[in-house]
Amino acid sequence: MAKAKTIRIGLSARLFHPREGATGIESKSLQVLEQSIAQWVMSRDVLVLMVPSILKDGCIHRSNIRLRDYAEYLDGLVLQGGTDVSPEAYGEQPLKPEWSGDRVRDAYEMELLHEFVEAGKPVLGICRGMQLINVAFGGSLYQDIPSQYAAPARHQAEAYDQHSHGIRFTERGRFAHWFGHTEGGNVVSIHHQCVRTLGKDLLVEASSADDGMIEAIRHTGHGFLVGVQWHPEFHTPGRSDLLDCTPLLEAFLNCARASR
Repeated sequence: MAKAKTIRIGLSARLFHPREGATGIESKSLQVLEQSIAQWVMSRDVLVLMVPSILKDGCIHRSNIRLRDYAEYLDGLVLQGGTDVSPEAYGEQPLKPEWSGDRVRDAYEMELLHEFVEAGKPVLGICRGMQLINVAFGGSLYQDIPSQYAAPARHQAEAYDQHSHGIRFTERGRFAHWFGHTEGGNVVSIHHQCVRTLGKDLLVEASSADDGMIEAIRHTGHGFLVGVQWHPEFHTPGRSDLLDCTPLLEAFLNCARASR
């Protein structure tokens, strides 16, 4: 019997732009991935490839490779976390300069998301990735939870990846089916923005147990287009106080296999 081909999953890049007045590496554009997210996806014998942004008007352009080519070659996409989604992406102006986000990354990931959806490949958005999915389908965000969300629980703390809070899955939802219950559990939370209005054809799959904030979404018109506000990659093995997110990863990878 022929051995099944290894699944190939793309990871969107975090972008770091040249810092004014800097020298050395900080004077260059950087595209990186966070190690934990790569290792979480690779824990199931998966090939992970970072998908670089492609600027057609860049100073170096040696080929005709497009983001569409990555969508055709890869079996699925993970949109990783990072900087804010720009309020301009959902028709607002930043209320503070530090909430301006990154319009370059927004445009790159919006195109990447579009190409994978068009190719019928599964997409999983994590933290910023979930917010981007929501905005891409016409939804909006709270620019800042502490100042805009009514009676919020804490969703971000100096403890960073050690900060967690409880969530609950929506009854009869897809997450409740994957995990086998609606109780949810504790998840690692690192965000100051969140979903305000849902995008078209998106529904809520999980909410914060403390304040009802939307914690997971799913698009009803695609095989697997899912976003989670928490960071499953920081749920390290052996931490019984945190939700085991293996069912989410397995559901994503099963869809990736089926899309080949």
